[in-house]
Amino acid sequence: MEEAQPSKTALRVALRRAAHQLVDRPLLFEDPLAIRILGPAYAEELRRTPDKERRPFSAALRAFLVARSRYAEEQLATAYAAGVRQYCLLGAGLDTFAYRNYYEGLQVFEVDHPNTQSWKHEMLQNARIEIPFTVRHVPVDFERQGLADQLQQSGFAFDQPTFFAWLGVVPYLTLEAFRATLALIASMPPASGVTFDYSLPRASLPFLEQLAHDSLSSRVAQAGEPFQLFFTPEEVRAELTAFPHIEDLATKDISTRYFTNRTDGLNLKGSAAHLLTAWR
Repeated sequence: MEEAQPSKTALRVALRRAAHQLVDRPLLFEDPLAIRILGPAYAEELRRTPDKERRPFSAALRAFLVARSRYAEEQLATAYAAGVRQYCLLGAGLDTFAYRNYYEGLQVFEVDHPNTQSWKHEMLQNARIEIPFTVRHVPVDFERQGLADQLQQSGFAFDQPTFFAWLGVVPYLTLEAFRATLALIASMPPASGVTFDYSLPRASLPFLEQLAHDSLSSRVAQAGEPFQLFFTPEEVRAELTAFPHIEDLATKDISTRYFTNRTDGLNLKGSAAHLLTAWR
């Protein structure tokens, strides 16, 4: 991410989550704060959301983003039922879960770059969204600070099972950074888990999907946040040997789980996207 600027991709994700509340029915992911947090500054941009008939690939990206959020919160519900009482969002962006958290005793830690986090605080204040006592904001500049040190300073309990949501982050990391964060999660007590998304390497995709990959890669690079890291399913499992229980959903599995029998045309396209949960 560019110096002294909030994440541009975080804004685009938030706009698509908000657009889902406006244009898709039935809702796959209900977020009553998604529109509110953006405020009037982005109201016109939301109104310009292209329909599914004219921009099917834009709608497919929106479909993946809302399915990803729903999947992560479903996995959190499983963790909470198993006794987990810490939830850590790595790369929280404008995620609103912490401000609509209805789980008794669940402490939420939002980790993000200081610039993005300051921007979020401003958005919350402008939208008059209360910051509950159950959320801690953990600013981490990964170029200068360690994640473990910053979490510890925020009151994070490393001896307590924790569920991590790591959404929309892995493709932007180096392999070294991915492994370092994964090692921290793997060091957590049993019953801890993590949900993250990843994408297949360009060479693994059919030709037309390679063109779509190139177009999206160009856009995020122009925003100063280039893609760096891709995995095949075999490669990502090789990174997860510390986690005995893994669910890895390919694009077709996500479509089957969340988009079967929809009549509004909202669905995924291609085969690149995966959603994965790993448990200690």
